[in-house]
Amino acid sequence: MSDPLGFLRSLPPHGDLVRIRLGAVDTVVVCDVELTRQLLLDDRTFDKGGPAYDGARELLGGGLLTCPRDAHRRRRRLAQPAFQPARLDGYTSAMVRQNRLAVDGWRDGGILDVMPQMLSLMVRTLAETMFSSALSPGAVDRAVEDLTCVVRESYTRAILPPALGRLPTAGKRRYDAAQARLRCVLDEVVAGYRVRGEDRGDLLSALMGARSPEDAVCGGLSDAELSDQMITFFVAGAETNANLLSWVLHLLSRHPEIEARLHEEVDGCEPAGPDGRVCPDRAVFTGRVVREALRLYPPVWLTTRRVTTDTVLGGHRFAAGSVVAYSPYLIHHRADIYPAPERFDPDRWDPSRPAPPRHAFLPFGAGARKCIGDRFALTEAVLALVAITRRWRLTSVSDRPVRVRAAATISPHSLRLRAVDRTVPVR
Repeated sequence: MSDPLGFLRSLPPHGDLVRIRLGAVDTVVVCDVELTRQLLLDDRTFDKGGPAYDGARELLGGGLLTCPRDAHRRRRRLAQPAFQPARLDGYTSAMVRQNRLAVDGWRDGGILDVMPQMLSLMVRTLAETMFSSALSPGAVDRAVEDLTCVVRESYTRAILPPALGRLPTAGKRRYDAAQARLRCVLDEVVAGYRVRGEDRGDLLSALMGARSPEDAVCGGLSDAELSDQMITFFVAGAETNANLLSWVLHLLSRHPEIEARLHEEVDGCEPAGPDGRVCPDRAVFTGRVVREALRLYPPVWLTTRRVTTDTVLGGHRFAAGSVVAYSPYLIHHRADIYPAPERFDPDRWDPSRPAPPRHAFLPFGAGARKCIGDRFALTEAVLALVAITRRWRLTSVSDRPVRVRAAATISPHSLRLRAVDRTVPVR
């Protein structure tokens, strides 16, 4: 609890498989890259489950992130059209609009509490891309607060024994109230879309229009399934990308030479459309900066699987019901895979340099359960970073190391940066 990331970094010298206590549960952490790959590719034997998921299902229900394998295949096929390239172009227009509104609202010389700013931006962007303008500005503001609450409480709830997690503490009351409000808002949006039945070009419209030949009765996702998918995309998508952008801005503030290279690239990128957007494929170095931040601080840093049948992994027998865990953070910080793993080095992703094994980069998982929104998330992160750094430099206000908050995701605690307007001439 005091230093979970340092604890994870300390495990590989103990072996490829290391038994620990995760809250009240005996858990085996997989420290080896090949064994991690084997675990992720065999989702029949290593299904979603264990402390990291049992608690999340309270909030996310049967969404793609938390549903068991026997429900996942059908739901993923139905959700896939919402993330096709043809749809992504429409989503980027919403991303560009929200990015512009955010950066235009900052004040030259002002001090930004970065994580809340990025979370607000991501929630507003997702609200528009997922269900157009179905939420009022006040409802979006409330969603930002509720989302912050449920994510911060979810990790504590995951590691607590179930009996303690049910105690009516102040934290549990806040969590329950925030969860209920989020679910209520999204249920109302789904019901409204079902009544109107029109395609607005957003993510919810794509999900509602998806059809599967397997479903002879309704042919698509039920209202309950739609609600679970929407809250999964909303909660998981906003928090993870808010963390990613916060870490990127922190890293740039501590590495001015890398920041200068990024400014040079974004200043030279020609707009790719009438709305002034930059094609992410042209922001090559910016993409490497984002990728390196994902390596250093993968938002989902530790996750669990439950063994469905007696099996062998790494020469050791695991009984059905056993809990195993893998950590993208642990893999990303192995010095035998990433030399000088604590160094922020975007050039390690230069194609001219030796590349690490493909399955050693796991910010979105791997196999059949790999994040369905990985391209969406990367596009959103690059466009937001381009919009921010074209207009602003964010500089450190303290020399003290930033504190890491390891909850359901890894986030910087109380990260404050000064906004310096790059469009104002220096006197």
